[in-house]
Amino acid sequence: MVDSLKKPGFEELRPGVKVPAKETLLTPRFYTTDFDEMAQMDISVNEDELRAILEEFRTDYNRHHFVRDAEFEQSWDNIDGETRKLFVEFLERSCTAEFSGFLLYKELGRRLKDKSPVLAECFNLMSRDEARHAGFLNKALSDFDLSLDLGFLTKSRSYTFFKPKFIFYATYLSEKIGYWRYITIYRHLEAHPEDQIYPIFRFFENWCQDENRHGDFFDAIMKSQPQMLNDWKAKLWSRFFLLSVFATMYLNDIQRKDFYASLGLDAREYDIHVIKKTNETAGRVFPIMLDVENPEFYQRLDVCIENNEKLRAISNSNTPKFLQFFQKLPVYLSHGWQLLRLYLMKPIDAASAQGAIR
Repeated sequence: MVDSLKKPGFEELRPGVKVPAKETLLTPRFYTTDFDEMAQMDISVNEDELRAILEEFRTDYNRHHFVRDAEFEQSWDNIDGETRKLFVEFLERSCTAEFSGFLLYKELGRRLKDKSPVLAECFNLMSRDEARHAGFLNKALSDFDLSLDLGFLTKSRSYTFFKPKFIFYATYLSEKIGYWRYITIYRHLEAHPEDQIYPIFRFFENWCQDENRHGDFFDAIMKSQPQMLNDWKAKLWSRFFLLSVFATMYLNDIQRKDFYASLGLDAREYDIHVIKKTNETAGRVFPIMLDVENPEFYQRLDVCIENNEKLRAISNSNTPKFLQFFQKLPVYLSHGWQLLRLYLMKPIDAASAQGAIR
């Protein structure tokens, strides 16, 4: 039962515990996979690199990093109104994404323990990192008089099943785009300290190195399974996951552009920078890259932004629900058409592009 007492803009499960955001296509996903198939993988082709990454995980560079300092010990009532609401949403989305990674990696570590000890230990140590991240973000929420019940979240969220190779595509991109998002914010605020409205961003430089190492791990796993990267299906799936990750971030962030403005960032410019950097990074392992230098790529995403605004306006209107469906149908069709055209844009051969960069 949701407590009738609410903080502005948020429902509570009980005092101080926020009702999790409603699941949509754009919210962070919780994943499960075929654990037996993953346990049977032969990693011998690239085991040396995986063992080297395992040694990095064991070193635990950020063991003492996630410790709140005196700067947190103050009132944050100066962050109010819509900025406060958007800030809480940012912390919640980030915490949910990190906690999703923790759950997946912890279960993989448990399931693979007896069959693939190198992978099992890597997953366990990555789950350690993700737990720290989620805990640090959830503690930050408490500065705004809210928190997430992560146990409730574990039981209440639906889980998306992906075969192992799709888990690798998705988590690799999630970790690498996380690196570029965090380091871009950190570098901006380092250059513009007047925009540092909350101290959590000071932790992003070391924090994003965890994301980078996790991404390197998935890079090494995929290279140990060359069949995942070297056929025509790999090219199609690479395009799909790159587009899915880029479009999801873009649609989410532009919708929350006021949050980025509070940090002195233009959300569109920020996303374009992150997309280009992540696309370039992904080209080191994926067989193709998207043509994200083409202005058409962002023009079509901008049409999707406009479509989302139309859908929200229809949903918030007084039109009966059964009529709203017919009003939304052409918008859905436009949305699908834009994404299809983006998927069909001619990709870039990664090997050629990386050779040109070098």
